[in-house]
Amino acid sequence: MGVPATQLRVGQVINFEDDLWVCVKLEQKKLSKGGGAVQAKLKNLQRGDHITHRFRSADKVETAFLDKKNCEYLYPEGENFIFMDTADYEQYQLHADFVGDLMPFVKHNEHVTVTFYEEKPVSVDLPPSVVLQIAETEPGFKGDSVNNVYKPAKLETGLEIKIPNHVNEGDMVKISTETGDFIERVKV
Repeated sequence: MGVPATQLRVGQVINFEDDLWVCVKLEQKKLSKGGGAVQAKLKNLQRGDHITHRFRSADKVETAFLDKKNCEYLYPEGENFIFMDTADYEQYQLHADFVGDLMPFVKHNEHVTVTFYEEKPVSVDLPPSVVLQIAETEPGFKGDSVNNVYKPAKLETGLEIKIPNHVNEGDMVKISTETGDFIERVKV
């Protein structure tokens, strides 16, 4: 179903050039020969790349209707990760190529939002940060606490990050899912 490009809004998902794109920025333009245009910055839902496209006011864009489901991560199976819809208990196999970069942030039985388009998964949304336990790290030395000294650490999911020297094995830490960086130590 096409709607005029002038009705496009930030956050709306459209089907453009046989791909799903979310509108992240819009700018109304007045062209010198009369008509107007909408310049949209679009982000590809699956690949994450950005493009800028100018739609004329007469152009139609096809809006995409997405279905978001709250799913629980169950277990890995070969190259797939098994998720279960918490509403109807249906299970989905998501391939490592699709979710592999996200899985170091997800513990077993953790809840994530999986977005579907025409009953096919198109994205997995994680919260902005997660709390994970440090599984392995070197002990910190008392004299190194003055400077911003970071040491390597391995978390319970296998994710490897840099943490401040005062954080120890067994501590819970908050990690950014966007950058993979240490945010803070969490008291339990």
